[in-house]
Amino acid sequence: MPIGYASPVLRRVDDNPNDSQYHYVPTEYVCAIFVALYGLSTLIHLGQAIHYRMRWLLPTAVLAGVAEVLGWSARLWSSKNPPLSTPFTIQISCTIIAPTPLVAANFVILGLIINKLGDHYSRLSTKWYTILFCSFDVIALVVQAVGGGMASTASDQKGATLGGNIMLGGIVLQLVSLVVYVTCATEFFLRFFKDKPIREALNNQPKEVVNLRMKMMIRALIFSTVCLFIRAVYRTIELADGWNGRIISTQIYFNVLDGAMVTLAIYTLNLGHPGFLLRDLRNSYDTEKKLRNY
Repeated sequence: MPIGYASPVLRRVDDNPNDSQYHYVPTEYVCAIFVALYGLSTLIHLGQAIHYRMRWLLPTAVLAGVAEVLGWSARLWSSKNPPLSTPFTIQISCTIIAPTPLVAANFVILGLIINKLGDHYSRLSTKWYTILFCSFDVIALVVQAVGGGMASTASDQKGATLGGNIMLGGIVLQLVSLVVYVTCATEFFLRFFKDKPIREALNNQPKEVVNLRMKMMIRALIFSTVCLFIRAVYRTIELADGWNGRIISTQIYFNVLDGAMVTLAIYTLNLGHPGFLLRDLRNSYDTEKKLRNY
């Protein structure tokens, strides 16, 4: 469904100083709470990434947190000055693209789990999981960013509609990649717990025992993925409904189905952190590297 004329995006401050480009005025205390929550999680993720020496979390979880802080700070700005177009433009771009790096973090974590439990239960190798799904994630990120920029700076109906549709395409691409990811992950876990490998294990290695930490990591990954999936479905429906649709014009939908879902997802990885829950795996990598160098 094509996105309609994004007239709220095109208005300028002097067009109607009493009009909100959101179709509502963002609630100040709600915006402040989300800024604080995302800011705290981002700082924790930064500290955890440094402490556990997991640098891949910097361009994933940490970057997602920074983008969410910017997006919700812009909404906080809008709560004080609803007609301003600058904060509206910032929040459109940031809240659209922010969860994408967080999705990439989940892709990497699944790869680590598969590597630990045995990739002979997986249809794809750990390497290809990372390459394939993270590539889709980067493409989705770029498409969403381009579409958001075009929609928020458009000067006519054609440009606004085109930008909105491009942004919708990026969200749909992310949703499709999530569906494929969930399908592959589900097959892997079913095969592992039923002990039905796709191919023979190397060196006849015995089946790994799932300890408490691994169980917690799997549950954290599932919960985080569900939250991000709900958010992706919401944003897809929101954009398909149009810039002037009922969904995008209802603040509670955005606060719960976007803000709250991403908050739950990012804090889940703080609490169920791979640096702690997969610590044995990280140590085994270090040991293997040392043996190879020796």
